[in-house]
Amino acid sequence: MHSMTGFGRGSHATSEIVVHVEASSVNRKQGEIALHMPRSLGELEATLRKRVLQRVSRGRVTIQIKLDHPLGVAAGVQLDAARAKALNAAYTDLSEAIGRPIIPGPEIFLRAPDVFSFEEDSTPDSVLPALEPALDEAIDALLAMRRSEGNDLKSDLQQRLALLEQETNAIESKAPAVVSSYRDTLFRRLGEAGLDLDLNDDRVLKEIALFADRCDITEETTRLRSHFRKFHEYLATGEPVGRSLDFLCQELNREFNTIGSKANDATLAQHVVNAKTELEKMREQVQNVE
Repeated sequence: MHSMTGFGRGSHATSEIVVHVEASSVNRKQGEIALHMPRSLGELEATLRKRVLQRVSRGRVTIQIKLDHPLGVAAGVQLDAARAKALNAAYTDLSEAIGRPIIPGPEIFLRAPDVFSFEEDSTPDSVLPALEPALDEAIDALLAMRRSEGNDLKSDLQQRLALLEQETNAIESKAPAVVSSYRDTLFRRLGEAGLDLDLNDDRVLKEIALFADRCDITEETTRLRSHFRKFHEYLATGEPVGRSLDFLCQELNREFNTIGSKANDATLAQHVVNAKTELEKMREQVQNVE
């Protein structure tokens, strides 16, 4: 089991380039890839997305790519002389217009757009031999963290699932007493009302039978047991199971709600409340499972 949150870093160098990659991921229902890299590598975006999605099925993964040049290798600087001359001429015209000299300093030319530009000497073909292993290293570290957190999530979910099974056992053991308690209460109230009815009267027996049918939770507890078994199966697999576990949590909640509506007993209702409290904590944890 993997969590959807993690972080990894990787670097790789060739004689031409040094590539640094950072990968981080957070919760998302689907798999999303956000790439932040130099514009010169834009044509590699589809290839890199596919490479990441082959290893990550859910979560928003942010990839930061930075390029460095080995010592002695640097990108060139280009000067747009025409723009620089035009900018200087504009200041000359301004000086004449206001009647006093204005001399532009070096910072004016440095801040002006496109007067200076850095050559994009790092082409996709030259970067890719270093980028791929750096990316793989970052994803390896990311997945290792996701796997470690996933093991913690698995342990927590197993403990909470055991609590749900305990509450279900308690509900099953106490459910038969609800009908007996109702029958005793009905006989007592009939006696207090002065109604001298035979305890084997068909009307009394029919009322008790109808109540027992309304309170029967056999179907719900059977489905709960089935969901518990499936939950354990998903926890044991190494495949992405986040969506499946989320669906099972919804189904478990549905069954406990039905039992709560049928309970007609304070003790059973308390067990249902306890179960739903643990189930809500499970649903929050499941939101972080890949």
